[in-house]
Amino acid sequence: MSTRPLLKWVGGKRQLLPALRRYYPPHFDRYCEPFTGSGAVFFDLHAAGRLESRHARLADANPDLIGCYRTVRDDADRVIAALAALEHEHRARGADCYYDVRDRRFNPARVSLTPGDPAMAKRYTPELAAMLIYLNRTGFNGLFRLNRRGEYNVPAGRYANPGICDAEHIRSVARALSSQNVTLECTPFDRVLAEAAAGDFVYCDPPYAPISHTAAFAHYTAGGFSSDDQTRLRKAVVGAARRGAVVLLSNSSAPEIVSAYGGRQARAAGLTLQFVPARRAINSRAELRGPVDEVIVTNMAVAGRKLRMARLTLRPPADAGLPFAARAGRRPA
Repeated sequence: MSTRPLLKWVGGKRQLLPALRRYYPPHFDRYCEPFTGSGAVFFDLHAAGRLESRHARLADANPDLIGCYRTVRDDADRVIAALAALEHEHRARGADCYYDVRDRRFNPARVSLTPGDPAMAKRYTPELAAMLIYLNRTGFNGLFRLNRRGEYNVPAGRYANPGICDAEHIRSVARALSSQNVTLECTPFDRVLAEAAAGDFVYCDPPYAPISHTAAFAHYTAGGFSSDDQTRLRKAVVGAARRGAVVLLSNSSAPEIVSAYGGRQARAAGLTLQFVPARRAINSRAELRGPVDEVIVTNMAVAGRKLRMARLTLRPPADAGLPFAARAGRRPA
């Protein structure tokens, strides 16, 4: 089973997966992702069979993203038909088609749904989902950016022959999302983290703190993601770790992030910070798209050990007639 993400996404984690996999817990009961984005870790766990009979809670504050995923899940064939028509038009008109879709179709249709309102995700149509996928595949480096009026304003990318409509891929994404154990929520990150507890595996991939004044690409919602939001996130992550959840977080190596997650409160919650090399690819100047350090924050060693010990204490005596998981009516983990 192999499913790659549906959307390109700034900071998407496909290139970082080999490093992240080292911190996946061997055992967990529920997977939670408060910043779903491209969903690279979700699709990685799904492809590996790690989510079978486990609940996966996928959340994001971006109603366009959740609306698109829900529509692909529920109406993949109509999304494919609309996207195939856009691909045909793009082959004939190129960038003119892109700006026509962005400015005369996509943004006006979004305005009618009250951009930024979480309820917008419930009213997404197959046509809107197809337009978002089209703009994502043909826009600048997979960037999703809104101006202060809530309008999508990403310029066209420079692609000679972009892949736009891959029907089988879209259907495979729909199958992954349509599992009865997967939920899609347009929900703030702090609400998801406030409910995380022992037995949960939580992966956080927030908008990265900028490492320079020209490297801020945090406007995934009209309000952006500020330094105060990074502070709220750190407090929520520390709280989830203290309650016993296995937490894995990636972010930039900006000084504020290194200081926040290397501080006393984070260490007391069992969180450790690791530096990993990654390639940043969203700078407008190609020569500046090079290797940079990112950070991985996790309490996997501490929380994973506690979870394994808890499971050991629940094992039955050696002379028990039936395996404990069978007597409890559950599949073994």
